[in-house]
Amino acid sequence: MCLIVFDWQPDAYASGGARPLLTLSANRDEFFRRDTDSLAWWPDAPNVLAGRDLTGGGTWLGVTRDGRFAALTNYRAPSEVRPDAPTRGALVSDFLADAPVPPLDYLRRVAREGHRYNGFNLLVGDFTRRELGWYGNRADAPPSLLEPGVHGLSNSLLNTPWPKLVAQREALCDLIHADEQPSLDVLIETLRDPRIANDDLLPSTGISVERERVLSAAFIETPEYGTRSTTALRVRQFDDGLTVEIKERSDDDGSHRVVRPGAFERSHAFDVAR
Repeated sequence: MCLIVFDWQPDAYASGGARPLLTLSANRDEFFRRDTDSLAWWPDAPNVLAGRDLTGGGTWLGVTRDGRFAALTNYRAPSEVRPDAPTRGALVSDFLADAPVPPLDYLRRVAREGHRYNGFNLLVGDFTRRELGWYGNRADAPPSLLEPGVHGLSNSLLNTPWPKLVAQREALCDLIHADEQPSLDVLIETLRDPRIANDDLLPSTGISVERERVLSAAFIETPEYGTRSTTALRVRQFDDGLTVEIKERSDDDGSHRVVRPGAFERSHAFDVAR
């Protein structure tokens, strides 16, 4: 997962507003050769709804029937990558599949072992607690719960102003200003933006300018690597509980074969179990 923008409003319903608790859209960028299961309920962990990385195990984004959420982006630092490091996708799946713990407790546990992993950003949340936390193992800051507002993650630390993050965060603000509950289709379409940033705005992460240029698009397209799926998620509160809506558009028809451009969709909606 390489780009996530989200609006977090834990007190919106309590204050009488119609704004959802969470509105999120995310792109997963990955090598096309890496086998993946698309968004589905896991047979071996029936509480978990997520895609699945069949090469490394784990997942990049998912939710649970009892209202928990987790997502991950990699931190781009090619000179620091260790091939023997444990898979980062397990940080997401472990939070979702294991017994519930408060988000900050889980992130603090991860932080104690953070040095073992290649660079990552991890979001974990519990909607019933109205808590969403972040930890980056390349940050000089401990795990923390997030303040309300519109945030973004790419392949650097939280809200680092890379061009595509700034553009997509602003686009999400505009969508919510026009409609507090934009459709999941609109969220997906907005994030599938192939425009390249100007060279003077590119970050310097240890790769060539040509590669930085390609990766500066929200929707990445190269012969071997690109945006494999886009996910939109909304969590709303009602008098009697919470409702989760999630939709994924991917390039996989279920056979693990890549078909570009991705147009295969899966969607789910469910009430959070009390």
